[in-house]
Amino acid sequence: MIILIAPENDFPNEIEILHHLFQNGLSYYHFRKPNKNYQEHCEYLNQIEEQYHNRIVVHYFHELTNEYNLKGIHFQEQKRRDCLDTPSDYFVKLNNMFGKTISSSFHEPEELENCSFEFDYHLLSPVFSSISKQGYEGRGFDVNHIDKTIIGMGGVTPDNLENFTQLGFKGVGVLGGIWNSENPVEDFKLMNDYFDS
Repeated sequence: MIILIAPENDFPNEIEILHHLFQNGLSYYHFRKPNKNYQEHCEYLNQIEEQYHNRIVVHYFHELTNEYNLKGIHFQEQKRRDCLDTPSDYFVKLNNMFGKTISSSFHEPEELENCSFEFDYHLLSPVFSSISKQGYEGRGFDVNHIDKTIIGMGGVTPDNLENFTQLGFKGVGVLGGIWNSENPVEDFKLMNDYFDS
């Protein structure tokens, strides 16, 4: 399972590259643009072919699921702590959540293991030192003992996927490993082939 995280700031040819990635099998795109407002989120989504909207997970403005046929919603760590103590209250304003994924970010395996909310999958970082964030040192988490779907993030490249598998991860979340690549589509295909095989 590969989750591609959006670059925080818009990238040259970003939408074009994204369409190529969707055409080559990308099925989880985490739309994380903290600097965009609601209207800019809509403008971004409107540039993406509608047939691919059901592969997009939003980090901000979860109510976009009311307007677009999206794959699901993601909770950043703080938002999860703030909103999901009484989850029923939070989901009242989201009227189109049937069949959608709900995921969240974690930075401590213990917190992930003890979290009582049933997420479809969990992003844990940093496993290895980040490509996109300077000074974000990897911690080599081993999650083989946790019976949840955990996706490893941090330092993902086509060359170290086996390391993630050995540590118990069911997939990877990649940002710099694709967006900073000379050949993002080719590198994605290598990663995808690894998880398909």
